[in-house]
Amino acid sequence: MSRPPKARNKALLAYCELLRRDGERATTIDAVAARAELSKGGVLYHFPSKEALAEAALEEFRLSCEQDLASMAEAAEGPARHYVRTSWTSGSDLDTYYIAMLRLAQSSWQPAVEALEWVHQAWLELIQEEVGDRYAAEAIMLIGEGLYHHSSMPGEWSRGTFARSVEHLLELVDHLKRS
Repeated sequence: MSRPPKARNKALLAYCELLRRDGERATTIDAVAARAELSKGGVLYHFPSKEALAEAALEEFRLSCEQDLASMAEAAEGPARHYVRTSWTSGSDLDTYYIAMLRLAQSSWQPAVEALEWVHQAWLELIQEEVGDRYAAEAIMLIGEGLYHHSSMPGEWSRGTFARSVEHLLELVDHLKRS
């Protein structure tokens, strides 16, 4: 049996889950402690403020992005197809921290805005390097973003319709790469 996550990780994941579900204003230290099943003092031991929680989430986001960019650059199928194929995946560490950064950016936290701009630009550059055309690269990114958006929506329509069409969308990616 695996060991339960350490208190720091539990608090950080609880923070991200609360950001996703309730937004930045409702994500208080007390709420994080309750969600993580820790005492408030236990959370404050690792994160003396909400800002410290946000900074830790930002660091984890950057690490997850660097791993994703490396995987994307090394993917045998190429960065464009890899981007679209993995856009459908939710529940990963990258997804957890990406949503946290989106919610923090929506509340005007500038480091989150800058981190999101950085990773979107890095994804675009990898795809553009492969396909050779900025507009084709942007279209490929929009395909991936649409898949990501729909994968997070409730209901069968999103999962069923797009799950069946990912391979067709990858054929469209191949077409855009040749254009």
